[in-house]
Amino acid sequence: MKKAAVILGSDSDLPVVEKAFAVFKELEVPYEAHIFSAHRTPDAAAAFASAARANGFGVILAAAGKAAHLAGALAARTTLPVIGIPVKSSTLDGLDALLSTVQMPTGVPVATVAIDGAANAALLAAQILAVSDVALAEKLEAKKQADEAAVLAKDAVLRA
Repeated sequence: MKKAAVILGSDSDLPVVEKAFAVFKELEVPYEAHIFSAHRTPDAAAAFASAARANGFGVILAAAGKAAHLAGALAARTTLPVIGIPVKSSTLDGLDALLSTVQMPTGVPVATVAIDGAANAALLAAQILAVSDVALAEKLEAKKQADEAAVLAKDAVLRA
């Protein structure tokens, strides 16, 4: 199975990104996490993205707040799918990060989830990896069924 990369723009993004780690652990998706800044460590971020496919990665998640250039900087250096996670900050409640992540120029696509949407980013990454991994696809299907059962159980309690 290919690995997922989770790149944080700062260690302050860790509380948000831990939700992605939990999803990957639940689905048994191998992942690595690193801190690279698009602005403070641009060469390290570029080197990581450039070598990611050769290093066994199949998808990259990039979490960043404020200017949130990280996902785009990584996507510019790889043909792997990049999923941006805009992180809410004290400034503009994350709208700045959302717009920075989603407004990519033609030729440099970045899939973008909701502000602080790390769990959905991990699920999307798993779905991308599952295109060529039947066992992972089965785990995702089982998760969807379990999620459905949990909602139906809550509905039954509400109706009772």
